[in-house]
Amino acid sequence: MSKRIPLNIQIFYGIGVSYAIVDQIFAQWILYFYLPPESSGLKPIMAPVLISLALAFSRITDMISDPVVGFLSDKFSSKWGRRIPFIAVGAIPLSLSTVAFFYPPTNSNTATFIYLAITGTIFFTFYTIVSAPYNALIPEIGQTSDERLDLSTWQSVFRLLYTAMAMILPGALIQYFGNGDTLKGLRYMVIFLSVISALGAFVTVFKVPEKKLATPVESSPKIREVFKDIMRDKPFQNYLFGLLFFFVGFNCLRAMMNYYIEDVMGHSKEMITVASAILFGTSALCFYPTNKLSKKYGYRKIMLISLIALFLLTIGLFGLGKFIPVDYGFLIFGLLGIPISGAAFIFPPAMMADISNRLTIETGNRIEGVCFGIQGFFLKMAFLISIAVLPIMLVLKGFGEVTKYGIYCVALFSAMSFLISFIFFYKYRD
Repeated sequence: MSKRIPLNIQIFYGIGVSYAIVDQIFAQWILYFYLPPESSGLKPIMAPVLISLALAFSRITDMISDPVVGFLSDKFSSKWGRRIPFIAVGAIPLSLSTVAFFYPPTNSNTATFIYLAITGTIFFTFYTIVSAPYNALIPEIGQTSDERLDLSTWQSVFRLLYTAMAMILPGALIQYFGNGDTLKGLRYMVIFLSVISALGAFVTVFKVPEKKLATPVESSPKIREVFKDIMRDKPFQNYLFGLLFFFVGFNCLRAMMNYYIEDVMGHSKEMITVASAILFGTSALCFYPTNKLSKKYGYRKIMLISLIALFLLTIGLFGLGKFIPVDYGFLIFGLLGIPISGAAFIFPPAMMADISNRLTIETGNRIEGVCFGIQGFFLKMAFLISIAVLPIMLVLKGFGEVTKYGIYCVALFSAMSFLISFIFFYKYRD
């Protein structure tokens, strides 16, 4: 671990990725709240198509805001640093907007639609205000590749912890706070977890001395010059498209796990939690060896090996129940955690930190924020592609219902996405 950046500072930095909690709340509970299942004790709030349109609108706004916020943080200067003030300003509004999702007006579909679209826009704007500068702190305070890798590793550790917290605790919290009232329990659960999210961000704000650790690079680039410098860089382009196709495959992989457990392997819903724990638990165990191997061999080699493993294992899922016994499903999910450790958690912030640091040195302009903003744009694009493909593929050869054929098609689509990602990362050079 880095000696210039003490271990406690690295940990304080990692704690600040607590916005992963509200990310998981959005992913897991928004649709549940607005379009609940019959057994939930809740009533549907508005038509599914309006929910999709409102969230799509807010997502498009989110994609645009990523590079803009990054650019603003690059140009910003204060006695607290460039990035920390953005995290400080955005943390509380991000938590408040998360809570606001669960207090919509219900007098008309139009009012609810407008409310959801505006709340979603506010949520994603402040999510970007927190997350883009937070990630840009890695190249801001990390002067060497090893330092940046260590910071990224601690971020990954806490991201996984926060995600697990937001996946495991809600059921118990809803029961505790609601005492039989699902709506009350759900709202208080969201408030409780949102407070934790804000507190984690302020640990980084008050405990990470950005100004002391950052390398001073003073510049006032114009946004046109910044994008020109960045987008003509071939390694950066290969990295972005490699990342795009990896996360298309990874998002589809995560989404199809539930269907594999129930429809292909024939297990109950409770086993979905077990499969997730196996996958992400294995991933967590591999953080430290991935860190060490990356320092020795570089990111590109480990990433390429990870993508080959993901391709082969996802093909294994495609064959589950065909030429591979379904009993091997949990083993495959466990093995998937090994390459996911680096590819999904450690490498994206660490590799982008190195790329943005190189571009800052080459151009003489501080542009880490813009780089992470552009990366955010591609991550959101991956989400939109996967969310557009999944509903169509899952019901193939069915009559509006999920079919095994559709589930297998998603597995094959994921495998092909990992293969395309491999091609781009093969062109990439550390």
